[in-house]
Formats: sequence, structure tokens, C-alpha cells
Amino acid sequence: MGEKLTKNDIEKIEKEIEYRKLELRPKILADLKEARAQGDLSENFEYYTAKRERNKNDSRIRYLEKMIKFADVIEDNLSDDEAGLDKSVKVRFENTGKEEVLRLVTPIRGDSIKKFISIESPVGVALLGHKVGETVTVCVNASMKYDLTILEVKPADDSNDTIRQY
Repeated sequence: MGEKLTKNDIEKIEKEIEYRKLELRPKILADLKEARAQGDLSENFEYYTAKRERNKNDSRIRYLEKMIKFADVIEDNLSDDEAGLDKSVKVRFENTGKEEVLRLVTPIRGDSIKKFISIESPVGVALLGHKVGETVTVCVNASMKYDLTILEVKPADDSNDTIRQY
């Protein structure tokens, strides 16, 4: 069983693979060739740096290709007014009254700093499938719970959307 990805996620991964193969790899290989031509490789920092960059790039390509090969493709079959994948959900934390806009995403795109919330996280699980006006309880653990009220659900803006780097 692989990563849960949407068709959109797979398209973004394929674009990154294409960029790494067609644009980045030739540049790295040219840097490696230039560094190798400088002579003594035993003390050639540029050569080792270029080799490391080539290996990192090739490793990332293999990782992304494997991710696509073993992916579980999922779809959001919820209505437009229900919190679901790739939707922005404006919520109010009932204990503080603070409001935030969260985006529900697949686990691979989760990034709490950007407020990209995985559908497998406690908040994502609580919100998924609920409508505007509903209050949901987020269970972090047996002793930590809090309530969120859904204020708005709308399609998410795709700018600033990336696949997490490892």
C-alpha cells in the first residue's frame, strides 16, 4: 500500500520528475564534467559537490517514480458544501474564538505551517464530510479534545502548492 495521492498530486509529481530529468540533470552533469576537468580529484571540492548533487537528484527521481508506481489514487466524492480534499475550510476554535482557514490535503502534502492539514490528521478526520454551520470535536488523544465550527467551505487556491521534500 502506497501514499494516498489525488490525480492532481500525481500530475505535480510527474512535472517535478520531468524538470529534474530534462532541466536539472543536464546542468548537474555539466557542472560535474567541468569540475572533473579541473584536475586532481582527491582535493577537488567542486567535483565532490557536483557528485553529491547528482546523487541527490537521481535519488529524488527514483523516490518520486516509486511513489507514483505504488500510489493509492483517491478522489473526493463529497458535495461542494462539504469539507473535503483540496478545499479551504474556514473554522472557528470554540475555546478561543480564533478563526483560521485550513486546507484539507492528502498526507503527502500536509504542512501545518502553511495550514495544509492532512485528511488523516485528527483535525482532518474531524472535518472531513461536514458542512458549514456544523461543530465538530477534534480528539487529539484521550484527554485532549476541542471543538471547531465550520464557517465556510470553498475550493482551494492552488498557488503555493507543492509536494513535501524529504
